[in-house]
Amino acid sequence: MIYVSRLNGEILAVNSDLIEFIEANPNTVISMTTGRKIVVNENVDEIIVKILEHKKRIFADNDPIIKHNRNEV
Repeated sequence: MIYVSRLNGEILAVNSDLIEFIEANPNTVISMTTGRKIVVNENVDEIIVKILEHKKRIFADNDPIIKHNRNEV
């Protein structure tokens, strides 16, 4: 899940695996695979960074080498 904010400031947690595409016209609109569209304050690049950071955390937590190295510290 990633956090984004609606135009009114409301914070939402969005399942990034269900994002189909993101467009800017001029507001940023996230289109979900469910057909739902969410208008948010963040720009396209900010959302992509949030998704990449989220994926890195997921894969790092599942990587046995990274887990092993964390346990040594």
